[in-house]
Amino acid sequence: MTSSALLQSQSCQTLSDWLCYIEQSHPVEKIELGLSRVFTVAERAGLAQLPGTVVLIAGTNGKGTTARALEQLLLAQGYRVGVYSSPHLLRFNERLRLDGVDVADDLWVEGLRQVEALRGDIPLTYFEFTTLAAFAILKSQMPQFCLIEVGLGGRLDATNIVDPALSIITTVDLDHQDWLGNDRETIGGEKAGVFRAGRPAVVGDLQLPASVREVSRQLGTELSCAGIDYHFALAEQSFDWCFASLSLKSLPRPMVPVQNVATALTALALLDLLPEEAMIRNVLARLHLPGRMQWLSRQPAVLLDVAHNPQSASYLATQLTQLQAGYRSVHLVVGMLKDKDIREALRYFCGEAYQWHLVSLPGARGADHRQLQEALPATEQSCQYSQVSDVISRMRTAAADELFVVFGSFVTVSSMLSLWPQENV
Repeated sequence: MTSSALLQSQSCQTLSDWLCYIEQSHPVEKIELGLSRVFTVAERAGLAQLPGTVVLIAGTNGKGTTARALEQLLLAQGYRVGVYSSPHLLRFNERLRLDGVDVADDLWVEGLRQVEALRGDIPLTYFEFTTLAAFAILKSQMPQFCLIEVGLGGRLDATNIVDPALSIITTVDLDHQDWLGNDRETIGGEKAGVFRAGRPAVVGDLQLPASVREVSRQLGTELSCAGIDYHFALAEQSFDWCFASLSLKSLPRPMVPVQNVATALTALALLDLLPEEAMIRNVLARLHLPGRMQWLSRQPAVLLDVAHNPQSASYLATQLTQLQAGYRSVHLVVGMLKDKDIREALRYFCGEAYQWHLVSLPGARGADHRQLQEALPATEQSCQYSQVSDVISRMRTAAADELFVVFGSFVTVSSMLSLWPQENV
């Protein structure tokens, strides 16, 4: 079956068939927020009633790393854990993990087929369809914990049909303004839509929008906030965390933002599921997430990060100030989507002695390399490429004291991962 043929559900045999069929009906990049469609279909088979303890994770940045920290800390204790996330880097299967392993094609096909039978004549978006399929798989596999990442916003996202025991907002910043609003207060209110009356919630943002606290007050949500109810302090190779009577000193710094790890630790403490200190140390020492501060290669030195908006770009720029001392030159390989705040995201890297390599991304949402150059100050010069593959040859010939940092979009990072042979680094 090829993607060029117009598929019918009866013809779908493979996961690739099903994904082509769904995208033909509703392109993956087309967004339609709202709960009515997904709720109606879910009710027909109880798909909103996920097994075990459900944690719902919203936020502008940090959802993936917070979920990974929770997952690894729970797995280390012997629990069965399911994690639903999006988007994926290389394979669609990455969107659902069971006990740390991507769900196989046959389970996805079974879940998608079930949703197709349930929906009847109700149209579903690509995200709604695949989210319900993931929920169907979770119900069939019965993990003890379901960690669910919100796709966009919170209040009207398809994932918000579940009933979480605890909700999380990682950070609140400007992104997806066309859908969520043009200021942090409005966006914060949308994300606080994942709160539930009388249930605990953790907020990792260090500048709490008043709208989040107001939604919490109206619902009677038990709110625990970073910098107020729990705290973390960074050192060069370690960090401290404290919450209520709990205090852990000199924990190993993982290759993910400590702010998100502190949020995960607080969530587990609220659920009375915090592991023993030795287990926490062991998990954090090896905690990482593909595409987030990921070393693709050491010779030449290539670092990947999916930073794609101002907040995540700011974090990456801060990390680079610590890394650049070890290299004679630092090269920034950037490809972005044009619906992002390109100028604001790139400004964090300007004024440094970085060398820019601007890459055009494909598709209707992809920004052209000329658009990236226009977003930079006139003093910032660049090399420009029509596709990610074009910059590979320059990276391959890099000297040992050169560092290439690839960022700007999941599309950019996934392209680099698919083009560069995987190495053990």
